[in-house]
Amino acid sequence: MQGVMLTRLPRCLARHSRRFATAPALKDDRPRTIFSGIQPTGILHLGNYLGALSNWVKLQNEARPSDDIIFSIVGWHAITLPQDPKQLSAARKDMLATLLAFGIDPKKAVVFFQEDNQCHTELSWILSCITPVQRLRRMTTWKSKIVDKRNANDESEIDESMLHAGLLTYPILQAADILAYKATHVPVGEDQTQHLELTRELADSFNRKFSPKRRCFPIPTQLTTPCRRVLSLKDPSSKMSKSSPLVSSRILLTDTTSDILSKFKGAVTDSVQGISYDPANRPGASNLLSIYAACTGEEAETVAARYANKGHAELKVDVADVVENMLKGPRAEFERLRNDHGYLAEVAKEGAEKAQERSRKTLQEVRTLVGFC
Repeated sequence: MQGVMLTRLPRCLARHSRRFATAPALKDDRPRTIFSGIQPTGILHLGNYLGALSNWVKLQNEARPSDDIIFSIVGWHAITLPQDPKQLSAARKDMLATLLAFGIDPKKAVVFFQEDNQCHTELSWILSCITPVQRLRRMTTWKSKIVDKRNANDESEIDESMLHAGLLTYPILQAADILAYKATHVPVGEDQTQHLELTRELADSFNRKFSPKRRCFPIPTQLTTPCRRVLSLKDPSSKMSKSSPLVSSRILLTDTTSDILSKFKGAVTDSVQGISYDPANRPGASNLLSIYAACTGEEAETVAARYANKGHAELKVDVADVVENMLKGPRAEFERLRNDHGYLAEVAKEGAEKAQERSRKTLQEVRTLVGFC
């Protein structure tokens, strides 16, 4: 495909970089199609990077030539909860710039905006016609999404009067995102496993109903990858979250050097002397050790041993330092890319064309099977 010369990406992240089956990353010799998506709902934080984005980069860089790696910025999922249109427009571009700055390479992976490929919504409608409503009502994540958006205390404060059809049915769209490319493997976090289970069920239902002799869809496998659970700096009993009203609870990937140091200095720890890695009894200190270890490629216990006779203040400063060293290169690249509107538009255009080329083949087969051709 003809296109612009894609900018060389930074190398500074190289070292950082139940009913359904799971698989270790890329040990099977068969070609794989790996799909994952991310919502454009604000600047990513450190937990997003260590928990997901760094694994995307690793999957991309370790993929074989026969593998197909596809990453989507999923705008249709974002609007299942209210979004300011101007903010969403800016967030879409910022998310693309973030992915590129932190190591996603358009030469190695297809990266595109979900809403630029109508195959997703067509397949979603077809799948919705074989999805029982009660199956969707058993999905619990719609409540947790409203809890996060409203900063509610827990799910007991949420009822179905707050539920729109898009939020109820978005797991079907998520299944369509995956199945449109006949993805064989999907890297997912703990909070998305039930969605992948639904995807597997819908793929199986479609195959049995419309293509029992030669299945149309592969049954996608959960791809297990190393995942660091990064906790809130202000409440280490919960995950770091961009929806928290406390800005100081999270490290944004675009935070300045002084922001990072200030937030870590204010991180909640405990009054116990010395440093030890004990997530159950010392979650605050253990969170700092985990972050340090994730940034340096060490084990948290190894870092803890080095700080055994030191204080929390010294650990906080040192954690801020290793995080800053990891983020400073990509942060500068992000600032450059977010202002290069022409380049971002070209990457998005090329990615959409590649995604459409792949998914149209699937949709043509699906249309034939259901009787539209």
